[in-house]
Amino acid sequence: MAGIVECVPNISEGRRLDVVDGLASVITATPGVRLLDRTSDPDHNRSVFTFAGDPAAVERAALALIDATYRVVDMRGHTGAHPRLGAVDVVPFVPLAGVTMADCIAIAHRVGEAVAAKHGVPVFYYAMAATRPERVRLPDIRKPEYEGLAHLLETTHVPDAGPRTLHPAAGAIVIGARPPLIAFNIELDTTDLKLAQRIAKEIRESSGGLPAVQAKGFMLSDPPRAQVSMNLLDHTVTSLPQVWHEVETRSRAAGVAILRGELIGLIPLDAALAAAGDALKLDGFAADRVIEARFLE
Repeated sequence: MAGIVECVPNISEGRRLDVVDGLASVITATPGVRLLDRTSDPDHNRSVFTFAGDPAAVERAALALIDATYRVVDMRGHTGAHPRLGAVDVVPFVPLAGVTMADCIAIAHRVGEAVAAKHGVPVFYYAMAATRPERVRLPDIRKPEYEGLAHLLETTHVPDAGPRTLHPAAGAIVIGARPPLIAFNIELDTTDLKLAQRIAKEIRESSGGLPAVQAKGFMLSDPPRAQVSMNLLDHTVTSLPQVWHEVETRSRAAGVAILRGELIGLIPLDAALAAAGDALKLDGFAADRVIEARFLE
């Protein structure tokens, strides 16, 4: 194997699990790729797949998944709590081993050009694959969402590839290359959406909060509760224990308990070890204290 690339596509379907099953089968049917994780959420109406393999196989699997999704997801009837621009909302490529970030940027650009040519969908490049500074942050691209994007495609949101017209069913797509991130949610024992939104605003980097943290407040159902949803862009800058502490401190100050934490997708081993070390108050706890990690050396 020449190297290992991870891909973490986010699909705008989290309620029709038979459809999600079909999309997962497209990934697993691709030789050279392993499906590592899948998570679906009906409130966000979104599914996240994590798969990895050799670079060429991952590229093929990503294109096959996009093709399949466009056949079964129509944005004209889509509703959900999570911001999104299209049926396939975002497709990041992540270098894991024997692959450089430049390699993943090249994959992202090839996939974008192929999607634009085959499907006539507007394509935006983000993170390390961005071709302009205002496209680095995913929230900046996704801010108008599917419903507001069409009239911006000739002005602030001219696509990096593809037409300057919104595809009615597929919408648009954001493709990029980035380091590993941690998608982490904290559910609060309250239905006070404004509290979750206030906490999210206070802790996210763009509002002067924690560095390398993106956050947004949502309402979930069954049972109804508020959620602080976060992306930790670099857990070595701001760790899981740090964000937990900041959310918990603000929630308790408002008289609200925390219900649970939730990981979306996978987490790097060193981030998990840091969280375990913090919880157990272990000084200098690291991978060399873990049996399996020593064998993997």
